[in-house]
Amino acid sequence: MSILIDRSSRVVVHGLTGREGSFHGQAMLEYGTRVVAGMTPGKGGRTALDGKVPVFDTVREAVRETGADTSCIFVPAAGAPDAVMEAAAAGIKTIFCITEGIPVLDMIPVVEVVRAAGARLIGPNCPGATSPGRAKVGIIPGSVHREGRVGVVSRSGTLTYEAVQAMSDAGIGQSTCVGIGGDPVIGTTFLEVLQLFAADDETEAIVLIGEIGGAAEETAAAWAAEHLPDVPKVAFIAGRTAPEGKRMGHAGAIISGGAGTAASKVAALEAAGFLVASSPTELPSLLRAAGLRD
Repeated sequence: MSILIDRSSRVVVHGLTGREGSFHGQAMLEYGTRVVAGMTPGKGGRTALDGKVPVFDTVREAVRETGADTSCIFVPAAGAPDAVMEAAAAGIKTIFCITEGIPVLDMIPVVEVVRAAGARLIGPNCPGATSPGRAKVGIIPGSVHREGRVGVVSRSGTLTYEAVQAMSDAGIGQSTCVGIGGDPVIGTTFLEVLQLFAADDETEAIVLIGEIGGAAEETAAAWAAEHLPDVPKVAFIAGRTAPEGKRMGHAGAIISGGAGTAASKVAALEAAGFLVASSPTELPSLLRAAGLRD
């Protein structure tokens, strides 16, 4: 099995008729993902992706007509919070928000609404997720993947691609790859993804890719030390040379008052049994050193 998405996932793409939605929606469809609907207000009744996918005015209509259970949101930042809440209200249980640039204050109530609806939000500002050979949702390139037994969770999209490509080139496949997003307020944390991997029979090793800012990596490391003591675990932390008070890339990648440093994260991960790489290209060799079986 895989986590979050699989061959049975039925995806509605918010903004499928727009430039980004149509480009990545087509890539998702070509990978084998069941893209069953698009949603663009005012364009209901049309089709997209060369007539393969019906478009609806609302998510509720898409769910009713197609049985969609997963949302992928390519909506500008001003409308993305409402798009997430609309998906949750329509009964969608897994919501990927790819949109970046959403104000933090706008996302705080959205996260609570999603949780109250019993749904799961991944993102915002995330690349999505891939279950290699089964489905992909979001913008992660399918070509970098190889089917296997390593679960990958990351705050960075591009670092995910680099790490996964290195693993695939080394003959190490992945069970599921998840990009949780780099904003200060996100719907799903490292800890929650590790818990999903722990319950997945097909995930036998973990790769965690973090960065400076916040304490999410340290929280996940503490849980893994107690609950995944015998699982091969490796990690990479970006931003080791970042100066205090300087945001590096993601909105959440900022060291404040000495907290959230790369050094503190590396120390916590190593204390929890992770082997920590100095670059993403070292991850394959560290996985084998940690005990991953070929």
